Amino acid sequence: MLRNYINGEFKEAADGRTLDVIDPCTGEVYETSALSGAADVDAAMEAAAAAFPAWRDATPAARQKVLLRVADVFEERAAELIAAEARDTGKPLAQLTDDEIPPVVDQIRFFAGAARLLEGRSAGEYMEGLTSIIRREPVGVVAQVAPWNYPLMMAVWKFAPALAAGNTVVIKPSDTTPASTVLVAEIIGGVLAELGHSEGVFNVLCGDRETGRLMVEHATPAMAAITGSVRAGMQVAASAAKDVKRVHLELGGKAPVVVFDDLDGEALTKAAEDIAVAGYFNAGQDCTAATRVIVHESVHDAFVEALAKAATATRTGGPEVADAFFGPLNNANQLAQVTGFIDRLPGHATVEAGGHRVGDQGYFYAPTVVSGLHQDDEIIQNEVFGPVITVQSFSTEDQAVAYANGVDFALASSVWTKDHQRAMRMSKSLDFGCVWINNHGALAAEMPHGGFKLSGYGKDLSAYGFEDYTRIKHVMTAL
Repeated sequence: MLRNYINGEFKEAADGRTLDVIDPCTGEVYETSALSGAADVDAAMEAAAAAFPAWRDATPAARQKVLLRVADVFEERAAELIAAEARDTGKPLAQLTDDEIPPVVDQIRFFAGAARLLEGRSAGEYMEGLTSIIRREPVGVVAQVAPWNYPLMMAVWKFAPALAAGNTVVIKPSDTTPASTVLVAEIIGGVLAELGHSEGVFNVLCGDRETGRLMVEHATPAMAAITGSVRAGMQVAASAAKDVKRVHLELGGKAPVVVFDDLDGEALTKAAEDIAVAGYFNAGQDCTAATRVIVHESVHDAFVEALAKAATATRTGGPEVADAFFGPLNNANQLAQVTGFIDRLPGHATVEAGGHRVGDQGYFYAPTVVSGLHQDDEIIQNEVFGPVITVQSFSTEDQAVAYANGVDFALASSVWTKDHQRAMRMSKSLDFGCVWINNHGALAAEMPHGGFKLSGYGKDLSAYGFEDYTRIKHVMTAL
């Protein structure tokens, strides 16, 4: 059984309730986890609050030492982390080994360095006879909720900057993917104890949506941070508003991928192949996924042909399938959602590849391409969150911008062109938190990730993400 981690101890839910954890490759129960209620939330928040003063007052160097040691243990126990993540998500082992563990470790080390870079503006006399200084302080206890699409990586994006800044953490993984976060609790708790810090600095609560609501509405946390759906983000914002908690929201996306007509021949084919990789990675279960292509009408047919060919060559399968590029959808509800979008396609749409479930066991879905779509179609306006790439055509740059910006999401986007001036115009015009040019999906720990509109607010990664977990205090002294 996967248990809560509260104040350095693994515990079952106080009332004994549990949740089934499903293997998405088979659709069968493989484990149970604690279903935390109000008593468990109280206990975790009490532990985090008690640990906060000492952790807040620890030197930046001491907090850095903890995070650097955590990163080292992640590398030492990478096989265990990969096994836990693969069982919960069904992701190919090669993807986890090559594309998730290395950046996760790098991101922890980045925030370990950031712990020693908190600074304010220069002290000075801005009024005669008075000296002002700026203090940057941790906000306090932070309630965090991580999603099921990248359980390990998103947990790192949450806890690493929060701990580096001197906050204490209560984090809840998704009810469908708790395994790796429970293992992380063991790792971080062990490092905290080894280096002489309270294990109450980091706590994990397993549970469902109600558990998350109890965490956000609890009186103790000074901040709530969530990566999840728009609906969940709205609920968190509404709950946090009751006592004016700080909120950090990384929500859904509907990334436009704008392909111009100066790409032709091999360049167009290469773009289609790269976009397929960015669209189907992690079964398209990524709020930045390249799943909404807007291509110039003069190269539309050639692009669709190349994209359909790339889709057909892309294989889905479980962790042990050597040539699988992506695994299953995470859960039965997600399979039903993706299937529903395809079943409800309008008559003017054409399924160029895929469009069906793969096998009759688990939640696998074929890489799919749909063309002939209009801007107001449901599948264009709403997030599918699956291995489905849609294609629209445009005639002018202004029309491309209008199509790209004509959704309620604003997280990520990309532009594919040989024309540098056009790329710069588009990067200014696209109303998205990230614009990639001639690539899609690359992330660096030093650069911010976050969006606008229904995609939420606040930044993950980078110094901007670190600053989100601090508060600014002005101190003025009479001379």
